[in-house]
Amino acid sequence: MCYDISFTTQINDLSHYFPDLIFTHQISIAFEPAHIAGHAYGEHPIIFNDKETNATHCQLMEWGCIPFYIKDEAAYKKQRATMLNARSEKILNDNKSFWNKIKDKRCLIPVTGFFEHRHVKGFKNKIPYLLQLKQQPVFFLPGLYNIAQLPDVETGELIERFSFSIITRSANALMEQIHNGGANAGRMPLMLPFELSKKWIDLSLTSEEMTDILAYEIHPEAMQFKTVYSLRTATGRTDGLAKDAEYRWENLAELGNV
Repeated sequence: MCYDISFTTQINDLSHYFPDLIFTHQISIAFEPAHIAGHAYGEHPIIFNDKETNATHCQLMEWGCIPFYIKDEAAYKKQRATMLNARSEKILNDNKSFWNKIKDKRCLIPVTGFFEHRHVKGFKNKIPYLLQLKQQPVFFLPGLYNIAQLPDVETGELIERFSFSIITRSANALMEQIHNGGANAGRMPLMLPFELSKKWIDLSLTSEEMTDILAYEIHPEAMQFKTVYSLRTATGRTDGLAKDAEYRWENLAELGNV
């Protein structure tokens, strides 16, 4: 699955990819961009096409979809951990799935990389990797978003809450070797070339086109990877480098070996 991403670029750089991009609000990043943890449910700049104007917007949204039917946020907190990702197989093929119900609310999550963990025999903890695209410093993970109305905890006033989830699919040959352990082993975020990323949020997208995009598998040769230091440690790196910097683990077997 995809619970950790990196976004080490300037917000305004997104306009290089989407020249007519409208920033809905004055956006500032209030997190560590080298490593953004999904389980913090923080805000991230999300790109989508407005259904009324067809204009392309960028707006901060919370990671971890809050369904439109949720009225008690406190009761929903534990379940929200399961809403960080949306399985591609459920979007079109499962009429009872929440993802099927919001399949027309498509968005893009701009990143400079995502993290995944590899189980390696002889190591107590899994080894974290940073995955990126070779030819595109900033790339756009397809996702789904939702707008829920929840009461403010202090005033009781209903407030619109925008939230998103990253779409995942079965892993390609590279990611099968890295994401090889745990209940969700063999999964990866859906990765698209830029032209397909733009097509994903096109409001005229047909069901056939959506099916093709959801089935797209990025070639391993288009990806690059490196090992990094433990992401979830309170002590941090001893060398003072950022969490997206390469870290060489001693006695680590190459990919393809146990």
